[in-house]
Amino acid sequence: MEDVVVTYDIHSLLASPQRDFLIRNNADPVKIDSLNGKRVGLYFSASWCGPCQIFTPKLEEVYNEVAPKGDFEIVFVSSDWDEGSFRIYFSKMPWLAIPFSDSETRGRLDELFHVKENGIPRLALLDETRKVVTENGVDLIYEHGVEAYPFTLARIQEFKHREEEAKRNQTLRSILVSPSRDFVISSNGNKTLVSELEGKTVGLYFSMFSYRSSIEFTPRLVEVYEKLKAKGEDFEVVLIPLDYNEESFKEGLKSVPWLTLPFKDESISKLFRYFDISALPTLVIVGPDEKTLQPNAADAILNHGIAAFPFTPEKFAQLEEIRKAKDDSKKEEKSKDAWVCDGQVCTKA
Repeated sequence: MEDVVVTYDIHSLLASPQRDFLIRNNADPVKIDSLNGKRVGLYFSASWCGPCQIFTPKLEEVYNEVAPKGDFEIVFVSSDWDEGSFRIYFSKMPWLAIPFSDSETRGRLDELFHVKENGIPRLALLDETRKVVTENGVDLIYEHGVEAYPFTLARIQEFKHREEEAKRNQTLRSILVSPSRDFVISSNGNKTLVSELEGKTVGLYFSMFSYRSSIEFTPRLVEVYEKLKAKGEDFEVVLIPLDYNEESFKEGLKSVPWLTLPFKDESISKLFRYFDISALPTLVIVGPDEKTLQPNAADAILNHGIAAFPFTPEKFAQLEEIRKAKDDSKKEEKSKDAWVCDGQVCTKA
C-alpha cells in the first residue's frame, strides 16, 4: 500500500478569517502569499521545552545557510503557555511565526501535524507544490543538516538508502568517527583512537548522569565492566552522553571508568537516531566483527552480570533457557507447597 501524500493550500493552512499575514520577531507583518513557490517548514516548538532549546540553534544554522537562496521559509508555531515567553523565544529566531494571539490556528496546525501524539520539537516540511515531504524534519536536520536541502522526497529516499547501506557495512569508525574527530576520551581527558577499539566487544552506553534510571543502572555496569577487565576480557564501554549540563557531565564522568564521546559531540544525536534509542539507559553491544550484537543489553547486565558476556545471541539463548528452568522449578515448588497434609490425608490448599 502506497503512502498517502497530503497536499495543502498554504493560505488556507496558515491564515484565519481575521488574518492573512505572519509576523517577524519585531512584529512586522509578512503576507502569507509571499510564501508562494517556496518550500516551507512548520516548526512546532516552545521555550519551556529542553529538546527544543537544543534543536533550535541547529535549525537556525541550516536556515541561515539555505534562506539566502530565496526558496525556503520556516514558520514557527508556538506551544508556549503565555505571550511573554513566546516573544522572548521568538526574538532569537530569524524566521516567521503564527501570531501567538491566534490560538485557534495554532491548535488546528497542532492537530493536522500530530503534535500532541508525537511531541515537540516537530518540523513538518512542505515542498513548493505544498505536498508534505515529511513530518519528521527534526531527525532529518539532526542527521544531515544543510545536506538535507532541498528537502525533497527523492532526497529523503536517498538518505534512507544510505542508512541501510551504512548498517550493512557498519564499522566502529563509521559509528564513532566524525569529520573532526577520530578518537574517544577518558575521564582525565586522554584520547584513545577509535581504531584501538577494533576487535573488541564494545558497549555504547546511551545515558544521562542526572537521569534516575541511569543513576540506578550505572553502578551495576561499572561492577560488570571492572570484573570483565580484571578477567582480561576485550570489552570496552563508550559513553554516548545525553546530558544537557556540561558541569553535570564532567562531574559524572569522574565516577565511571570507561571512555566517552565529548560533551555535545556532533555524532551524539546521529547515533541516538541510528540505533533508534527509545529508553534510557540503553547499552548497545557491538561485537568484535563491528556489527551490532544486541540493541540493548541493559536488562541482561541487571539480571545476569558478567554471565551475559560476550552478549552473543547464543549466550542470550542460554540465559533464557536458564531463566525458564528456574521459573519451572519455582512453579514445581509452589505446586508442592500447595498441598496440605493433616496426618491422615493430603489435599490441595
